[in-house]
Amino acid sequence: MIAPEETFMLRQYLRLARPFLVVLAIFAIGRWSIGVAGVAYANGHARFSLVTLTLLGSLFYAAFARRWLGYPIMRSVALGMTLGLCAQIVIVLATALSYTLGIDTYFNHPTALNAEGPLGFGDAMGRRMGGLVVNTVLAGIAAALGWFFGGALPDTPAPATRRETVA
Repeated sequence: MIAPEETFMLRQYLRLARPFLVVLAIFAIGRWSIGVAGVAYANGHARFSLVTLTLLGSLFYAAFARRWLGYPIMRSVALGMTLGLCAQIVIVLATALSYTLGIDTYFNHPTALNAEGPLGFGDAMGRRMGGLVVNTVLAGIAAALGWFFGGALPDTPAPATRRETVA
């Protein structure tokens, strides 16, 4: 059973992650779209990289959470791992949907699955489960790095400059 404090923290992480989740949805739809449109994987895979988005998101979220929310390092790591887990769930679901619908997308492309050729559903999902674990941990590591970078941020955001009226 999950302790009430852990449920509260997870809820808080997901509340903070709302902007990330919107961008994640945009990237997933973009990645799906260019794959279905037939853009060669080599030409389009980097345009909507969910892993890159997640690593950078974890790094920045942790930096800002440290400085402006006072998060300690392990709480920042947990936030980053939450972002990583969300992204990996999207990747696993998109891969399963690609196989279920029988269409070629960037989610079931052999290169995306680190394979020499096409894989069956079971093999692909096994690889995605490995990616779920590894990439969630990598997001936590990126968040730890971001937490250290957060020490360089100012204590408070800079005040807005005032516009002077011209007479």
